[in-house]
Amino acid sequence: MRLLAIHAHPDDEASKGAPTVAKYVAEGHEAVLVCATGGEEGDILNPVMDRPEVRENLPAVRAEELEKSVAAIGYQHLEWLGYRDSGMEDSEANAHPDCFAAADFDEAVERFARLLRKYRPQVVITYSDDQQGYRHPDHLRVYDITYPAIELAADASALADAGEPWQVLKVYYSSWSRARLTAHHETFLRLELESPYDEKWFERPSQDHRITTKVNIKEYYGARRAALLAHATQVDPNEKFWFGLPDDEAAAAYPYEDFILGRSLVDNGVAEGELEDDLFAGIPADAEVAAHG
Repeated sequence: MRLLAIHAHPDDEASKGAPTVAKYVAEGHEAVLVCATGGEEGDILNPVMDRPEVRENLPAVRAEELEKSVAAIGYQHLEWLGYRDSGMEDSEANAHPDCFAAADFDEAVERFARLLRKYRPQVVITYSDDQQGYRHPDHLRVYDITYPAIELAADASALADAGEPWQVLKVYYSSWSRARLTAHHETFLRLELESPYDEKWFERPSQDHRITTKVNIKEYYGARRAALLAHATQVDPNEKFWFGLPDDEAAAAYPYEDFILGRSLVDNGVAEGELEDDLFAGIPADAEVAAHG
């Protein structure tokens, strides 16, 4: 089986889904990461890395960091969509002609569709259709191009030079659940540690009612730490939000990663009201044949 995750910037793959991907790779599946932008607008959040030679070469540094993260997680393939970081809405970077948010929509869709045909994943992981909690233009754009690219990749009349058509069978949205936040917050308090989760975290819109899939990643939780630490410019190793809890405590408190099933062309065999525990649930062993109809 093959899964493909598309993310907006280097480091997004570390904070969203790293243990899940590590689990599936360890089980013998293939994983592809598509990174939409170079993360040129990322702030240097680790004081140790805030040096002139790093600031002057930040795109190259972030590309190297992503390669280290990819290796830590286990992705076998890394592809760049080739756009510039758009920065936040209404920023100067958001108006840059090379940024993802300003890119020609059809061109961006085609770039992604060509990668879907190249790698032929049964499962695609993308961002949610509801991003009230964090409305970064690049994250919004990733969602915007996902379904049109999937449809284009499956269209036998399109992209004649890009290989055989390919039909993605399942689409998932990464989700940071309120349940996980609460479990970790309570663990900080139980251990008499200062929790980084103040009231603003609990005021963000909850998507827990939409969660369809919980993947048990307890044995692979360490992939998250290793991937985050690979992004030395973006992640301070002393930051409590990322590293305030020991991995064993964090994994025991909430040993899952949560996903929302956005689209499925297969019967996952899960009864109504129950949750999936596998992104590949319902996909037959001969999925490559089935995907062609």
